[in-house]
Amino acid sequence: MVKEVERGGNFSEDEEEDRQNLIPQNDAVKPTTNSHSFSPFQIDDNGVLSSLRRRFKMNKMRYLLVILIPLLIVLYFSLGFHNSSVWDVRLINSPSDRMRESELRALYLLKEQQLALISLLNRTLGSSFNSTLSNNGSDNNNTSGYLNLSEMPVEKSVFEDLKSRIFDGLMLNKEIQKVLLSTHNNGNVSELGVGNDDLVEGGISICGKVDQKLSERKTIEWNPRSDKYLIAICLSGQMSNHLICLEKHMFFAALLGRVLVIPSHKVDYEFNRVLDIEHMNKCLGRKAVVTFEEFSEEKKKDLRIDKFICYFSQPQKCYVDEEHVKKLKSLGLSVPKLESPWEEDVKKPKKRTVEDVKDKFSSDEGVIAIGDVFFADVDKDWVMQPGGPIAHKCKTLIEPSRLIMLTAQRFVQTFLGKDFVALHFRRHGWLKFCNAKNPSCYFSIPQAASCIARVVARANTPVVYLSTDAADSETGLLQSLIVIDGKPVPLVQRPVHNSAEKWDALLYRHGLAGDSQVEAMLDKTICAMSSAFIGSSGSTFTEDILRLRKGWGTLSVCDEYICQGEVPNFIAEDE
Repeated sequence: MVKEVERGGNFSEDEEEDRQNLIPQNDAVKPTTNSHSFSPFQIDDNGVLSSLRRRFKMNKMRYLLVILIPLLIVLYFSLGFHNSSVWDVRLINSPSDRMRESELRALYLLKEQQLALISLLNRTLGSSFNSTLSNNGSDNNNTSGYLNLSEMPVEKSVFEDLKSRIFDGLMLNKEIQKVLLSTHNNGNVSELGVGNDDLVEGGISICGKVDQKLSERKTIEWNPRSDKYLIAICLSGQMSNHLICLEKHMFFAALLGRVLVIPSHKVDYEFNRVLDIEHMNKCLGRKAVVTFEEFSEEKKKDLRIDKFICYFSQPQKCYVDEEHVKKLKSLGLSVPKLESPWEEDVKKPKKRTVEDVKDKFSSDEGVIAIGDVFFADVDKDWVMQPGGPIAHKCKTLIEPSRLIMLTAQRFVQTFLGKDFVALHFRRHGWLKFCNAKNPSCYFSIPQAASCIARVVARANTPVVYLSTDAADSETGLLQSLIVIDGKPVPLVQRPVHNSAEKWDALLYRHGLAGDSQVEAMLDKTICAMSSAFIGSSGSTFTEDILRLRKGWGTLSVCDEYICQGEVPNFIAEDE
């Protein structure tokens, strides 16, 4: 210190000059060109070096204090440390801390938005519900402050669209909350009220049942003459195609006033193992459907087809080849020449009417056969309406046998419960089939999983019943990707037979176990009983499930094809 004083001159004078340069005084006079006062911006060859030496000789501790004190004052007021409420979050104002505070603020705002949407939803539902009750002359005693969407009447498409939009907003809001909250697993944000609680008391589901308005069905009475028969010929596709073909044959039989003969298992599927034929006649209140065995017993040695009429003339009459004709003859039937009343191409079917059918297929012959009508387009809106086009006192005429129905109910009671989504996930041979269509209907597993998860979230169900022909590699990946609120949604498939389980005992007791067609019909039945259904576009298996759902009144506003309205995000090139 003594050396510093000797080399730098009087220490008090150095300190005073430094003080003037570092902390200008309020009464300092702004220098002019004629002023000889010192300015830090003025270059003085004789004074610069001595000034620098004096500054660096300053006591280090005092130098730091002079610098830090103003800085601390600025930080104190700019960060609001004078307010004790911020000390818990803002003690360290690092980028990560600022991000944390922004995220917490966003969570708070999202929660406010969520509450507002729920309030809007409840007011909308309350208004609609009150209006419905008023129209019915009922009193509204609901004071709970919420309404369950699953209990609301399904009447107007505008109302359904409103529910859907509000629900989508709530789901998106909840997803954003989860994303933001994921970085605060160790933090305490319970004051925000963010969690996995249901958005509406009792859970939220917008998958109400569709009012099929069965009382407004357009129907025809089926009053057949006991001596007039129509033998159904169904050849295209597999069982689902044949069931649709059989339903159209019923319509033709009703139009022509004939008893329908179910094909023999020697030329077609064993329909008596999967369908309840006696149920059909009970629903009609008369004997309108018979098995081929019953028909054979009635005709005895006079088995014959008097007239064989082809609905389609191209590319092959009736879809019947020589092999099928041989099978018919093996039943003891005499088969006449195939004839067609018109030119009709199976690839380009024309729209036909009921009057066209009556005009072209009416006959005085006792026994007629009509070729495959699966692709026939006859008054489609009438034929395909819920419950079918024929007047009857049941929900559907063509439905699973009683044994299959009971087995399906037992399976649901054992593994699924009353609320579940059913998924028909067709994969075998579907890649080539779908890619030949524009747009393709074949989706990658991740894209399909995302679409399926959205429906499951809307339906608010704990499990999904999976009916599929996909390989384990595909179903395993699908299972891993269907996650809602951080929890995987189980994909339930029918397990292999286990004697300890009794849900399938009826099938084994009656010798139906192991039959592929019985198992297929069992799958359809389970799917038709679900709260919501997701099908494969273009599949007749899916279409037959939808037919049952329409007739049984289980059709939901959430029912759709996989990724309906979307296109695959990747499509392979053609061969």
